[in-house]
Amino acid sequence: MTLNALGLYGVALVLLVAFAAQLLLHELPCPLCLLQRIQFAMLAVGPILNIRFGARPSHYAVSLLTAVAGAAFAARQMLLHVMPGDPGYGSALLGYHYYTWAFIGFAVAIVALAAMLLFDEQFRELDKPQAIGAFARMAVWLVLALTGLNVISTLLECGVGACPDNPIVYELLKSLR
Repeated sequence: MTLNALGLYGVALVLLVAFAAQLLLHELPCPLCLLQRIQFAMLAVGPILNIRFGARPSHYAVSLLTAVAGAAFAARQMLLHVMPGDPGYGSALLGYHYYTWAFIGFAVAIVALAAMLLFDEQFRELDKPQAIGAFARMAVWLVLALTGLNVISTLLECGVGACPDNPIVYELLKSLR
């Protein structure tokens, strides 16, 4: 249960950094960036299910498939900016753009989830209800809150239509000016 909670804190950190870059650096996420954020939020579903109902291979599989899809979205964005002289989209963090960090994060998640599936002992106690501690409960609520804030900011950015390829303003706030 502790590893699942730590995984949730990792997901929360990724969502928080992306959200902070959006708000502090005024860099609105592009549609592929938003897809990657969705995949990071969906990555939390497996650990949340494990915390609530106990560890099951199917819970890990949900996150594993999500991580593979997220890595594909991040790889797609990396390939869009592979040409020499292309500055990439958005600013870089420690020399890599956010989508490159996302690819690395999803690759780490794939390896970690596959490794967790190797420990069969965790699946033997399926019928035992487990108490959810404050550490795990806080991780769940933190991820849910950050996901909710990202949904709200996406609605402000895109409105109810398709998001612009290179967003520069919040569509729903544009009419208030």
